[in-house]
Amino acid sequence: MSIANQTIYAAFTGHLHAALDALEAAGVLPGGLKRGAITVEPPRDPAHGDLATNAAMVLAKPAGLKPRDLADALVGELTKLPQVTGAGIAGPGFINLRLSPAAWLTELRAIADLGADYGRSTMGGGSTVNVEYVSANPTGPMHMGHCRGAVVGDALCTLLEFAGHKVIREYYVNDAGAQVDVLARSVHLRYREALGETVTIPEGLYPGDYLVSIGQELAKEYGDKYVAAPEGDWLLLFRTRAVAAMLVMIKDDLALLGIRHDLFSSEAELQAAGKPEEAEAFLRARGLVYDGQLEAPKGKTLDDWEPVELPLFRSTKFGDDQDRPIKKSDGSWTYFGADLAYHFQKAQSADALVDIWGADHAGTVKRIKAAVAALTGGDGAGATGEPTPFEIKLVQMVQLLRNGEPVKMSKRSGNFVTLADVVREVGKDVVRFTMLTRKPEAQMDFDFAKVVEASKDNPVFYVQYAHARVSSTLRKGAAEGFAPSGEHVELLGEEELELIKLAAQFPRIVEAAAAAREAHRIAFFLQDLAAAFHGYWNVGNDRVEKRFVVAQDGNLTGARLFLAAQIGQLIRNGLALLGVEAVEEM
Repeated sequence: MSIANQTIYAAFTGHLHAALDALEAAGVLPGGLKRGAITVEPPRDPAHGDLATNAAMVLAKPAGLKPRDLADALVGELTKLPQVTGAGIAGPGFINLRLSPAAWLTELRAIADLGADYGRSTMGGGSTVNVEYVSANPTGPMHMGHCRGAVVGDALCTLLEFAGHKVIREYYVNDAGAQVDVLARSVHLRYREALGETVTIPEGLYPGDYLVSIGQELAKEYGDKYVAAPEGDWLLLFRTRAVAAMLVMIKDDLALLGIRHDLFSSEAELQAAGKPEEAEAFLRARGLVYDGQLEAPKGKTLDDWEPVELPLFRSTKFGDDQDRPIKKSDGSWTYFGADLAYHFQKAQSADALVDIWGADHAGTVKRIKAAVAALTGGDGAGATGEPTPFEIKLVQMVQLLRNGEPVKMSKRSGNFVTLADVVREVGKDVVRFTMLTRKPEAQMDFDFAKVVEASKDNPVFYVQYAHARVSSTLRKGAAEGFAPSGEHVELLGEEELELIKLAAQFPRIVEAAAAAREAHRIAFFLQDLAAAFHGYWNVGNDRVEKRFVVAQDGNLTGARLFLAAQIGQLIRNGLALLGVEAVEEM
């Protein structure tokens, strides 16, 4: 039996399609109806049943039937299944199913059978998704402004792999812009400082102490060769050495969070290889780049604005509000022109693209989406004639707090709080989980005191504590001579079944989260599961007969320990997707 068919939502999706096939064979439904929008999920109100489907609502109109008539026919097929103990039709045609306890107990055993693979999916079909994340300018160490996007992107990559995709984890190195020239000049000052000169870092250069060691290395290697030399003699050398040193620092910082990339793509190398010219030629051949003049900016008069002819991309054809220049008047590439070429390149080795950007880049989303649509549709990089699927996930900044007060910036690090400092203070797992406790597009406060607080109000602690409680329960059972056993799980009651029903949603949530490119859904699920487990565990404090270990009933104890063990397995599976380790005790 395949992994997909061993999970209850996937199995009932299969049963539903079999029922639809039977209705087609009987002539009730016409053949060839598109079923992609059909869902099988929990009903909004648990009182309505265990599973719900919108199949009758989706198919009735194209089939020329009334939704309730089609729902009646489907119910007639689905109630033939031995696992279905009841079915009803709600509203205009939603079908609600109630399942036997045996169906849920089978799912509990499936968790045990599949272990770390429970929830793994083949929905991706091996298709390749390129996820670009972090991509901070190589001008200094990682700071907390980069942290959230780094975690969101990394967790998404792991999730997509778990859902059956091949994933390329990519970092785009912006090493061709003015900012790396500023970096080189900043390092030149540190180089002179290392040779004994007293220097003052002027406004506009990078002041951080992290550049001191690079200056010292260059001083040791070249002596005073470049102290008084013209900038043209040393700029490229200092830039190359500085960027290389920054990338080592960035990789080390990311490693503290357990983050790695498969590919570091250089903007400078991209331009040296002529990729922007290739993209421009491709678009010109299709009439999507032309030479023209931008309209005068609002508020400008003809005296202070000079019309310049530039190569413009027809982004208005793809929903943008104006066409966009891909080159500057001096012939260098605009940021947009360089990004356009970069996306053209990576679309040629992936079936889908995802970019994780800071929310401050929201203004460029429409134009780069237009560019990717133009570059990959038809006879572009997309082989199917359809544009390569491309999503941009915007991530809001994180405000650092200490006991509710904004954290003062670190002068030592160049007026920002480094990611490394935060990870070393609270730990990798706390940082990673916290970054996923809210939707990326929502503002986030990171309070040093609250993220390590041992309370149910701290989701990091609450989920980790649930796993620690499972481990403690299993140790207690072992100490009293009991082991988890699936042999008598039919002894589990309604409260335990409710916990199983929640746990059984994990495979469905994995697929939904992967399809939506939203790894935070896994964190939300873990919080719900932890809350349900804690609630069940707490009942045993008041009622001895509800405890996991009931000394006088070994069969029931074995069944409850078996349930606890599978909840622990699920928490480990979910945390693994987030890059967080499960703890055995707290």
